[in-house]
Formats: sequence, structure tokens, C-alpha cells
Amino acid sequence: MTSQDKARNHRAGYAIRGVQGRVIEGVGRAIVGGRYRPGEPLPREAELIEEYGVSRTSLREAMKVLAAKGLIEMRQKSGTRVRPEAAWNVFDSDLFRWSVEEGRGEAVISDLLELRLLLEPAAARMAAGRATMSDASRIGTAHAGMAEATADYERYAAQDVAFHMAVFAASHNVFLQRFSSLVADFLRLSFDMQQRAQLEQTSTVDFAEDAVRHGAVFDSITSGDSEGAARAMAEVVLDGKRNLIAATESLKYDL
Repeated sequence: MTSQDKARNHRAGYAIRGVQGRVIEGVGRAIVGGRYRPGEPLPREAELIEEYGVSRTSLREAMKVLAAKGLIEMRQKSGTRVRPEAAWNVFDSDLFRWSVEEGRGEAVISDLLELRLLLEPAAARMAAGRATMSDASRIGTAHAGMAEATADYERYAAQDVAFHMAVFAASHNVFLQRFSSLVADFLRLSFDMQQRAQLEQTSTVDFAEDAVRHGAVFDSITSGDSEGAARAMAEVVLDGKRNLIAATESLKYDL
């Protein structure tokens, strides 16, 4: 199992595995993909039990998870219905992944990139003023790992995610730290798409320039340069956006 597969097994605080995970994944994707539309009832319990081969207890536990994600509403007399999209938890990593995998990710990715440009430079700015020695060590370790893995997609991606998570942690803002889990999943997905596009063109990769840009963020944070950290992080996010757009276009033409 790859690191990405392991990450997919636990998102947004819920275990996505076993028989319950099968229901969560199947019904969740069906809702996001439009098989079950907002306002419509889900199939009866007996039908879902037969479709997914689970017990009534497992099905009901899975339904509770989907309800917590904002996807469904369970009522005793009227059954279980799909909630309006406006009620869905947009910060839930599973919903983000399902949207992309079901071909509805373009708008979500665009909105998330805009949000990253608002929040990540702010997190870097805060980190420059609040980072402890331990925080700086975590960021530096992640950056060193990036610099050592510039020709290895999987290793570089893991260290890149660790870098951004460490910057969010160093902001010491609980809401930014909560947002970091979604950014981590976004980065994993972005690297996966870029890897697929890159391998269509060449078998070699080089993230040396990207590592340098992340290094500018690290240097600004450790020197206490709040505005420099914000500017450097904005450039990192913008460069990631450019690379993701290029990868997306490449994969479209390949279809």
C-alpha cells in the first residue's frame, strides 16, 4: 500500500476501511457524482444492505458518517434523503476527493486554489512571528527532505506535504491548522496529477526550483521576516497552480 493509499484510509476523522468504509465510499461517491441527487431519498435499507453486502448495524454506522459529512439527513418517518449541496461539508477531504474522481473537481480545485492564496501566505506570516524552535526544526527537516528528493515524485510529495503542514502548525492558529488537512489532500492529488502528466512526456522529474522556492519560505520564517514569508508562500502556491493547470490540460488531451 502506498503512502497515498494509507492517507485515503483515514480522512476528516473517520476510518474509511472495512465493510463500513465500503458503504461510505460507495454511497458518498454516488451522491457527489449525482447518482443520488439533492432532495431525493436514498434506497431503502434492505436494498443498500444487499448492494454492499453489509449488516444493518454496519450500514447505519456508515450512514452516521455520511450524515456528519453533511451529505444526508436521516429521519425516522421520511427515511434518509440527500441534503442540498450548500449543506455539504466543503472542508471534508473525502468530498474533495470524490468530486475530483467523479469529474466534478475543476470548480472545486479553482476555489481551493483561491482559498490557499488567501490563507497560506497568512499562515506563513504568522509562523514568522510565532514559530518556536521546535516548529522551525520541523519546517527545516521537511525542506531538507525536499531538497534531497527532487528527482523522486513520491518522496518529494511526502516531504512537500510535511512542509506545508509544519508551516500551518507554526502559525499556532487552530483554524488554520484545521484547514491544513485539506491542503495536504489537495497537494497529494496535485502531485498525482502532475506525475501522470509528466510520465506521459518524460520519465525524469526535477523539483529543484520548487525546493528553492520553499527554501525562501523557510528562510523568511526563521529570520522573522513576516512579509517576506507571506510573499514567498504566495509564490509557492502560484507556481503550484501553474503546474497543476498544465498537468490538467495535458491529461485532458490524453483522454
